[in-house]
Amino acid sequence: MDNKETKGAGNPNQPTQPNQPNQKPNGKRRFNLYWIYAILFAVLIGVNFFGRGSVTPQEDIDQGKLLEMLQKEEIAKIELINKEDAEIFLNQKGLSHYFPDVKAGSEGTTTTPNYTYKIGSLDRFEELVETAQEGIAKPVYINNVRRSNWMSDILAWVIPFGLLLVFYIILMRGMGRNMGGGGGAGSIFNIGKSRAQLYDKDSNNVNVTFKDVAGLEEAKVEIMEVVDFLKNPEKYTKLGGKIPKGVLLVGPPGTGKTLLAKSVAGEANVPFFSLSGSDFVEMFVGVGASRVRDLFNNAKSKAPCIIFIDEIDAIGRARGKNALTGGNDERESTLNQLLTEMDGFGTNSGVIVLAATNRADILDKALLRAGRFDRQIYVELPDIVGRKEIFEVHMRGLKLGPDVDKDFLAKQTPGFSGADIANVCNEAALMAARKGKKEIDKQDFLDAVDRIIGGLEKKNKIITAEEKKVIAFHEAGHATTSWLLQYAHPLVKVTIVPRGKSLGAAWYLPEERQITTKEQMYHEMIATLGGRAAEQVVFGQISTGALSDLEKVTKQAFAMVTYYGLDEEIGNISYYDSTGQQDYSLTKPYSEKTAETIDREVSRLVEKAYQEALAILTDHRDGLTQLANKLIEKEVIFGEDLENIFGKRPWGHAEDEKLKDAAEKASENEPQETNA
Repeated sequence: MDNKETKGAGNPNQPTQPNQPNQKPNGKRRFNLYWIYAILFAVLIGVNFFGRGSVTPQEDIDQGKLLEMLQKEEIAKIELINKEDAEIFLNQKGLSHYFPDVKAGSEGTTTTPNYTYKIGSLDRFEELVETAQEGIAKPVYINNVRRSNWMSDILAWVIPFGLLLVFYIILMRGMGRNMGGGGGAGSIFNIGKSRAQLYDKDSNNVNVTFKDVAGLEEAKVEIMEVVDFLKNPEKYTKLGGKIPKGVLLVGPPGTGKTLLAKSVAGEANVPFFSLSGSDFVEMFVGVGASRVRDLFNNAKSKAPCIIFIDEIDAIGRARGKNALTGGNDERESTLNQLLTEMDGFGTNSGVIVLAATNRADILDKALLRAGRFDRQIYVELPDIVGRKEIFEVHMRGLKLGPDVDKDFLAKQTPGFSGADIANVCNEAALMAARKGKKEIDKQDFLDAVDRIIGGLEKKNKIITAEEKKVIAFHEAGHATTSWLLQYAHPLVKVTIVPRGKSLGAAWYLPEERQITTKEQMYHEMIATLGGRAAEQVVFGQISTGALSDLEKVTKQAFAMVTYYGLDEEIGNISYYDSTGQQDYSLTKPYSEKTAETIDREVSRLVEKAYQEALAILTDHRDGLTQLANKLIEKEVIFGEDLENIFGKRPWGHAEDEKLKDAAEKASENEPQETNA
């Protein structure tokens, strides 16, 4: 299915809105009250610091000059202000000496001090004044004055309060932007409001329709029926039918569940609320349930409408599985509210809930029952016909060369999702542009498949000649065993050029099967172990290069024994849990004795496959050596090289025709990577 992301387009016919919050629609700026606050604050500061006028200049005086004035009897009085600063007032004699242009008032002094003196210790200052006036008939005594500045006192508590107020305003505006609220809707008091984005018939934000969705014809039929019900409800209600309450889209990642929902938004002429399951989750208790209530209240007011919840498993997990939080879990409270809104005492006529997830096995059973999600639509990986349609969708805007064949590309990409195919088309376009081409040809698409599946080529990676030889025989072992086994996937290409984390890789063309037999799985295991077996046959020792092979074979053998019932010792028993509840279990569903039997059977199955791989490569060692030498020489070989060495495969499978076509066109497909 096509998984192309389409950006919303704006409406050019809508009137231009002012960008600034303090700007009127006609372009003039609004009067801002903050300017009044700033002016008042400046006036207060000015009055406090510049309000007291002075008749004579005031300056600090040092200790030596103060003692000199006291001894010459030039000081009229000394005032000690709040036991911190001393203000010096000169008499007429002192004014004549230091300020000849200033005359004393009626009291023999000026109204403002002439000098100020910063005292350190009060006792030391008093002793200094007394000592300097010894022997003087009329000494000057210190007057203690307590003075308070009401403006400073006011500012002492106004300024901190103002700073807190400014910080609060900035904080609230920041929360409003982060919560997606324009104005009051984003404030702290509206945190329980729904974050759903609304698309209606007047909105041009969604331009994806059903024609942009390819490869999912069955899913589109059921989705289109829901859209048709909203457009023509009389067609169904006249027969007594009721509108479905919920539709759940289930499928692997990348298959296009979200794109299918976007197409519904583009096709339906009804309001469409879109949000993610994580939008209900918040650090505050009770916010999730509140947002669910607000969402459904908004939906009811605009019914008929559709609510789309993407990744609903964020809030829809089975309840009671967390032993630490129990029933007080915030997520469970949100789920309970969602269950009530979807099918409770209240009615939600005209509101359809559309949800998507790739973890349907962990959802709560109450959420999946009929009456809440009446339909479950499985969005699966596309088949060969679907992949061709998806390629056609993504190639619409590409400049393609004449040799690009959509049928060929669809055959070479089994197991690819819509997102994978979209990535292939984009990578092909980037590679063609990087090479300076004017159009995208077939080889660009093949290189794109290489890049996505195997990783970036590392031709400059330093590999010794001995290591290169080991890698070549390892990959040749995979190719030889897969060619000589009836049910193994036929080979398309083998390379010893490092890609990603792998030092070598083999590409196969797997047959698209709906069911797999025990013999088919067993042959695949033999082919996977062919790399390590080749090392043993040729060099007499093995290396660590078969790590990914051993991991794959072990998992496959374990699945054959415990899941598919393909082992004679265990019998027709499966320990697979399709409900996902086994993940929460603290014990295994079988006894310790059975576990020992499983371990023994898995080991026996793997070792048996390895011995058969050794036997095949021993019998065909000459062909193995020829293939490895050619691989060392060319670094890349195709299926036709194996046919020249071993002859045609004797089994008349339909896949052989695909293989021959792929080898002739040097194609690549889904890899089974092997590290060497």
